[in-house]
Amino acid sequence: MALPTFLNLYKDLISIPSISSTDPSWDQSNLNVINQLASWLEELGFKSEIQAVRSAPGKYNLIATLGEGDGGLLLAGHTDTVPYDAGKWTTDPFTLTEKDNRLYGLGSIDMKGFFAFVIEVLKEIDINKLNKPLRILATADEETTMAGAQEIAEQKTFRPDYAVIGEPTGMAPVTMHKGHMSEGIRITGSSGHSSDPDKGLNAIEIMHLVIGELKKVQQRFKEKYHNPHFDVPYPTLNFGSISGGDSPNRICGCCELHIDMRPIPGITTSELFITVKQALSEIEKRYPKSVEVYHLHEPIPSYQCPEHSDLINRAEIFTGNPAQSANYCTEAPFIQQLGCDTIILGPGHITQAHQPNEYLDLSFVKPTKEVIKKLITHYCVT
Repeated sequence: MALPTFLNLYKDLISIPSISSTDPSWDQSNLNVINQLASWLEELGFKSEIQAVRSAPGKYNLIATLGEGDGGLLLAGHTDTVPYDAGKWTTDPFTLTEKDNRLYGLGSIDMKGFFAFVIEVLKEIDINKLNKPLRILATADEETTMAGAQEIAEQKTFRPDYAVIGEPTGMAPVTMHKGHMSEGIRITGSSGHSSDPDKGLNAIEIMHLVIGELKKVQQRFKEKYHNPHFDVPYPTLNFGSISGGDSPNRICGCCELHIDMRPIPGITTSELFITVKQALSEIEKRYPKSVEVYHLHEPIPSYQCPEHSDLINRAEIFTGNPAQSANYCTEAPFIQQLGCDTIILGPGHITQAHQPNEYLDLSFVKPTKEVIKKLITHYCVT
């Protein structure tokens, strides 16, 4: 049976909902996407292994392999999408729509569409000439916990020489990005009648002290760390949300602050977390058992490909674009734990990701296919 045309590959992938969300009302399994990819790749001669993600029931990874042993090239991507606001879409998010030289659809660039490019290229090359393994990795839950990629990194069942993650970079190789940490700070006080504030312990007042110390941490990050490859060259600490209290005539018994931190390459997530904990240590001593600092999710580390990697050089030559950094996060730090030089390179622009009317500009089609073909040929045919 002949594989679908490029547009039909795209259409079929977009038509299968695979939303990943921390909100259970939105969250969906990605199994149907995984099964579809496995079917296509098996038809091309790949051996497919579908793995249930232990930490995320209903979610699956796919490892498809052509060839034997370690080495070669890994082409990787995630199969989930973010939720969508139906009222802001002018087309059906799950129906690939071609207009104005664009392909509209949820996941068109972020990033189910990348797999359509890979399969289309594989249809056009003589895979019998490959003498190093080529692997296709499709993961789950990148948009939330990155559980799929984390389990692949933990298992280390294969070791490619090089890996390319097809996130939308405008076909410019991204070789480093910041990490991502979401931390919660909960203050537990003692409520009471507002007419006598000394009879309670006001959590908002303690949080006021916490914010003062965290402002100092912000400045410390600016002064202590520097990486000129980023527009914002230091780790950031952002005050994202705060809530506390229930009535103006009650002493606030609980207040919670959520912050976001972005470590630069070379700085561990543990180092930033410890910095915050140490900054609040005197407040913790002053108000025992009132201050709790905790992860809202497991931290995502920063990432950097080795500066003199052949993969960077080849990607710059094949695309005609210089390597760059990014402020957003990807699965790269986990894929790199497999022992391979890793870059991020794919069609579309990140500014269109997570937006209504997500689209791929068709001007990316020819150059993207050419680059993928060159990468496969260079690293899997010698």
